[in-house]
Amino acid sequence: MFRCKSWLMALLAALAMTACQPPRPDPAEAEASVPALPPLTVVTLNLWHDKQDWPRRQDSIVATLEALRPDVVLLQEVLQDKDLPNQAQSLALALGYRYRFYSSDPSAQARRYGNAILTRHRILAVAQQPLQPQDDYRIAGFASIEIDGRPMNVYVTHLHYKPEGGDIRRQQMGGLMDFIEATRGYAPSLLGGDFNTLDSAPELQSLAPAFASAYPAAHPGQPLDTPEHTTLNPHLGHTPQRIDHLFFQQDAFKVLEARIVFEQPDSDGNWASDHFGLMARLQPLRVLPKE
Repeated sequence: MFRCKSWLMALLAALAMTACQPPRPDPAEAEASVPALPPLTVVTLNLWHDKQDWPRRQDSIVATLEALRPDVVLLQEVLQDKDLPNQAQSLALALGYRYRFYSSDPSAQARRYGNAILTRHRILAVAQQPLQPQDDYRIAGFASIEIDGRPMNVYVTHLHYKPEGGDIRRQQMGGLMDFIEATRGYAPSLLGGDFNTLDSAPELQSLAPAFASAYPAAHPGQPLDTPEHTTLNPHLGHTPQRIDHLFFQQDAFKVLEARIVFEQPDSDGNWASDHFGLMARLQPLRVLPKE
């Protein structure tokens, strides 16, 4: 009788201890419990530096960006000079955005040329990486931005421009991918800019399988390398070609929309740039928990 009573008391104690222990969290449920971020809007545009009437073009660009209200703007051919305030800074001030400028030119030099990232979110960290060959003056820029308390990586670049320069672009892509690997950590990543070639070009295939191009993802099954999908402005003498791209980390985003922007002149017939811009709206699929 004593032996049975002892056994029963031990069993009840074990059951009580099990009931008091919290359930072991399921990893999938833990990730699913992190609140989803709202869709993210990104725009890329080659500014065409200070060609033609820059003040008028600036007003047109600001008006379009105010209407789009993107989270991030990626700019190429950004210029500053003795009598020209940094173009990215001017746009950022007009929009109320933060910005970072990336250039291979010395910081003390009056005339500097490069790329920029504008964002309406807090910037956590920045870095830049010159791309080889050195005499091509190409650079990649990085910004970690904070969205709803969580980090997200954004990269901008502008590759070699000659049609026959595929080997140079391939070399530059190698440097860019090394730069991304060194800076991305665990945060989701986006990349955009003027690549001076189709997103299907062999020299850009180092992006796969981690990254995909947003425009084809938003237009599945369509022939996209046709004049109506150009990002080079044919009204200013360019042969139509889609060379400006936004790439997204495939396991981190879903493309909701991607379309050409800045494809119409203003009311006086002035074009924003000799490039059209590209806009993509992306749904983050996974985010890091808040720290």
